[in-house]
Amino acid sequence: MPKASIIVPAYNVAGTIRETLQSLLAQSFSDLEIVVVDDGSTDRTVSVVRSFGDPRIRLVQQPNRGLAGARNTGINHARGDYIGFCDSDDLWRAGKLAAHVAHLDRNPHVGLSFSGSELIDTESKGLGLAQRPRLRGISAADVFLYNPVGNGSSPVMRRAALAAISFRPAHEPLRDWYFDERFRQSEDIECWLRLALTTDWVIEGVTGLLTRYRVVTGGLSAGTARQYASWEALVEKLSPLAPDFFARHAPAARAFQHRYLARRAVSSSDGEEALHRIRAAWSSSPRALLRTPLKSATTTVAALVLGALGPDVLSVFARAAGRRLA
Repeated sequence: MPKASIIVPAYNVAGTIRETLQSLLAQSFSDLEIVVVDDGSTDRTVSVVRSFGDPRIRLVQQPNRGLAGARNTGINHARGDYIGFCDSDDLWRAGKLAAHVAHLDRNPHVGLSFSGSELIDTESKGLGLAQRPRLRGISAADVFLYNPVGNGSSPVMRRAALAAISFRPAHEPLRDWYFDERFRQSEDIECWLRLALTTDWVIEGVTGLLTRYRVVTGGLSAGTARQYASWEALVEKLSPLAPDFFARHAPAARAFQHRYLARRAVSSSDGEEALHRIRAAWSSSPRALLRTPLKSATTTVAALVLGALGPDVLSVFARAAGRRLA
């Protein structure tokens, strides 16, 4: 049996999955399997996967269940003690799996190991931006407020930690869930937060930008309302588990979520949405936004300039300021 399994959810990703799988097959830690879950693709995704002819790649096919459902199927088919996740348009550095395996081997109390991420564009070129999260001493509040795990292609989890948060809905008599399939967005942070709130497993990071996380700029703000609704749904779902925790931290987390969505709206030049989100952020918790004053100030100014003067003036402003919104 392989020591590590990497789950790759795949839905109509014929254009990107080859590069993703090449990055996983190039891992310096070789005792692995790659479980590709085709989630009802209608393009050439399956033929691209099969063209590798590599015994380390296992293909599982199912009707479309969404990202959470594809991950759950992959976990249920995985044979490794350590289970990593890589979305089918993201990439892993060659040493990523080795770093996580060593981290988990040395620290039996760690249930979720993660890394920082380099942001790349549609051509796999670096954007000069990165997610460099805090790596140690991570509490449930840190997960809720800042999501240091960062993205769904960052973590490698211990199978025992996943087992600790598994559940089986009444309509699923034969299949465990780890990610909640009722969420089509925010399913990853819901999973990490549920792990932090309901178990003693530690969430901890390793050094390095080991994940290459692809950012598609077109239409970033189109789904912000749905994304925010999904985030509120996870708060509603998990609040009964720790009412005092959510009463204490939800206003600040809500402010950060609105600020994040404002930045996405700025990136896609949607001034109206950017203004709406940054106003909601300041209404939710001014004190929270002042914890990171530079990010709050640049987001606020960018939203105001974009909303009042348009994207061309914002570009001039950004160049003059010598910075770029992530």
